[in-house]
Amino acid sequence: MLAVSVALLFFVVSLLVAQVLKWQWIRRQYPPGPTPYPFFGNLLQMNFNIHHEILKKMAKIHGNVFTLWLSNVPVVVLQGFQAVKEGLTVHAEDVAGRPTSNAFNILTHGNGVMFSNGYLWKQQRRFGLATMRKMGVGKKDQQHWLQEEAHHLVEYLEQTAGKPLDPTMPLVRTVSNVISSVIFGHRFSEDDENLHRLIDSIDIVGAFGNSIIFFVYEMFPWFSRLFLTTVKQFVSSINFMNGLLAKEVESHKGKRKSDENKDFIDYYLDQIDKTKGDADATYDEENLIQSIFDLFLAGTETTASTLRWALLYMVVYPDIQEKVQKELDAVVGRSHLICYEDRKKLPYTNAVIHEIQRYSNIILVALPRQSVKDTQLLGYPVPKNTIILANIDSVLSDPGKWETPDQFNPGHFLDEDGNFINRDAFLAFSAGHRVCMGELLARMELFIVFSTLLQAFRFTLPEGVKEVSTKLVFGSTMKPPPYQLCAIPR
Repeated sequence: MLAVSVALLFFVVSLLVAQVLKWQWIRRQYPPGPTPYPFFGNLLQMNFNIHHEILKKMAKIHGNVFTLWLSNVPVVVLQGFQAVKEGLTVHAEDVAGRPTSNAFNILTHGNGVMFSNGYLWKQQRRFGLATMRKMGVGKKDQQHWLQEEAHHLVEYLEQTAGKPLDPTMPLVRTVSNVISSVIFGHRFSEDDENLHRLIDSIDIVGAFGNSIIFFVYEMFPWFSRLFLTTVKQFVSSINFMNGLLAKEVESHKGKRKSDENKDFIDYYLDQIDKTKGDADATYDEENLIQSIFDLFLAGTETTASTLRWALLYMVVYPDIQEKVQKELDAVVGRSHLICYEDRKKLPYTNAVIHEIQRYSNIILVALPRQSVKDTQLLGYPVPKNTIILANIDSVLSDPGKWETPDQFNPGHFLDEDGNFINRDAFLAFSAGHRVCMGELLARMELFIVFSTLLQAFRFTLPEGVKEVSTKLVFGSTMKPPPYQLCAIPR
């Protein structure tokens, strides 16, 4: 019996030694990084979270291009402006892939835009961008749905009569209805049960992405689906969203609109009809539903969280809020309907919005990329099918690119004469071939909604509240902690 136990122990130790030696050999093919442990890789050192502060500490030791191991999967991390910018743009085509994983497969099955690859991804993305342009995203005379949602939000806040409220739900409803108008051609009413379930589902799916359970699911998918409540909620939320979107697609089939009133679904259904019989076309209902899913998932949480940070910063920095309102009053007045073109006449307001995005930095680490061929990143070899993570936080807080990276300072986006200036290190929407498809829509939303709110209200802390926390709540997106404010009509 003792001999069997000794033999078994020797066998297990031999396996561990063999794995360590194999890892040491494989690691030579990648940039340097912390030593991985058997089975877990570097997950234990990372506390099973891809956290920006952990990445910052590792970069100080191993350099701005380093390798982490998530279990047995190598991940190359890009840290700081130069590494991220060059890593995503110098060989942009080489790093334009998306990794496949158990969770991503449940989420998209390789369809749509966000996690698709190759020709399918290129065709779906090209169509999405072209369709948004057709629908007038970015055009002055096609902003009515944005202005309408901002108006609904103002009306809602007016009904609070200056009493304390948590702005989370009204802001999420506003952003969700903007996307609904673009995709479905209609908005949801405030008390629509589908809207509330959609918002909850997006929140659950988004929260899953950078949680401990995500990594547990990747290692033990069968066990996780059977026994972990969080995984069951994740799958249930995906199923609800897909079911709701499928119903919307079905309702569009029998009532096609004229060209001037078409929404995203109408354009996509037309494209399906046009390309029937084309063996190279990837247009079908599965990709339509997944593309819509991607637009909701990517556009709701990010923009709503940024607006939550925006209002929080305005009550924390009332002097900045006052300067914005003085500029709005002087340039556009209090009755003017704000449009995106107004940003050119409102440099300080525009600078404040950009600084809100920089300082809050709700996407600390961009969605993972994957190398589609053997390539190099800043002189380091990166084999084909390697996952690449760009730490956007390290760019938006890079001390070499920002004068006061740890302070909320709209002056980062103003020259000496008070004119708005773009900064090359403002990579809030990422860079390269996978740059956010909804960037222009998000920019329009942020400017129009923020400016309209500050045009109509003065935001303050509730009576008796002296200060409020601005410490981020860590997750797939970085939300502010719960807070209340008062919207005082101006």
